[in-house]
Amino acid sequence: MAAPGENLRINGDRLWDSLMEMARIGPGVAGGNNRQTLTDADGEGRHLFKKWCEAAGLTLGVDRMGTMFARREGTDPEALPVYVGSHLDTQPTGGKFDGVLGVLGGLEVIRSLNDLGIRTRHPIVVANWTNEEGTRFAPAMLASGVFAGVIDQDFAYDRQDKDGKRFGDELERIGWKGDEPVGARKMKAFFELHIEQGPILEAEGKDIGVVTHGQGLRWIECTVTGKASHTGSTPMPMRRNAGRGLAQIIELVHEIAMKRQPNAVGAIGHIDVYPNSRNIIAEKVVFTIDFRSHILKTLEEMVAELLEKAPGLCEALGCTFDSTISGQFDPPAFDEGCVKAVRDAAERLGYSHRNIVSGAGHDACWINRVAPTAMVMCPCVDGLSHNEAEDISKEWATAGADVLFHAVVETAEIVE
Repeated sequence: MAAPGENLRINGDRLWDSLMEMARIGPGVAGGNNRQTLTDADGEGRHLFKKWCEAAGLTLGVDRMGTMFARREGTDPEALPVYVGSHLDTQPTGGKFDGVLGVLGGLEVIRSLNDLGIRTRHPIVVANWTNEEGTRFAPAMLASGVFAGVIDQDFAYDRQDKDGKRFGDELERIGWKGDEPVGARKMKAFFELHIEQGPILEAEGKDIGVVTHGQGLRWIECTVTGKASHTGSTPMPMRRNAGRGLAQIIELVHEIAMKRQPNAVGAIGHIDVYPNSRNIIAEKVVFTIDFRSHILKTLEEMVAELLEKAPGLCEALGCTFDSTISGQFDPPAFDEGCVKAVRDAAERLGYSHRNIVSGAGHDACWINRVAPTAMVMCPCVDGLSHNEAEDISKEWATAGADVLFHAVVETAEIVE
């Protein structure tokens, strides 16, 4: 495979300007973004991306999950395409870079190839995967999961948001339900650029994270049920307080993860309390536990310990405990050849780098099941993400996109 020379770089100013222009769509209330999947803002962001792709000479395909695929032809019509991309949807209080950097970084690869007059043997395709965040329609990485054959398309279409709106209906409403069968495309490789969403790279002064593994994930939806009663007139020994069950399980989750350091994390995020009145003891609490590890055995041990201990904690309070797995994927090990392409690119360009495990789930984690895959990471300020204060520097974005450019173009093979 031909490797691009050290002098070849992307246009960092143009990439940054594109990031800032996309950030104007679906603005948040505190400087970030609220461009949740299949909202009008999501539709507007898609149209802007489509306009940019067409201006770059790309042809656009859309599959039945709404994923966008923008293709630059190669010189060999029989060669499998090299894919690159991420997602444009955000959290309700999301930042300007989570996911978006990977999509627009992929577009910048194409723009830079056009500027330099470089042709590749393999086509290059930039992907915008639908519903990576999973914040409106759970589970996360929905479209890439259907693409990889691990999530059923009908199941995906039937996912509902908090207002009871179906994924399939909303996909049609915003006009981005394509005709292309999901998963029909074949890939030579897939590369995803992303902000780290953690503090390691910034703390160590590294420019690039070479992602070798992703963390596996288990989302466990739990319900603790007690008995609603008056907070003032119910004697303390006679209470069946579901809130106490929640409190004890919060501590249990923390203990389970802490026992398995440094290879595990765990927390409770989403919580609903019923009836949620100031003078009624909680009758029911519904909450989601998020366990993650890049070691499958560790992940399974954490879930097993929770399911062993949580029912007894609740029973001692006169409450019951029920649970179901609401989202899951096993930890992926990324393709050694693609990882090497990323590492070699960072070294060739003179960027400091280190191996890293992705602490978050990404579309690459599912695509890794059907194609050789790797990820490139750049630092983010204080490791902050899923927050409107999420921030990176232009220099970090440029370095990440430079490495992406070299890894993708090396894999796609320059035609002399």
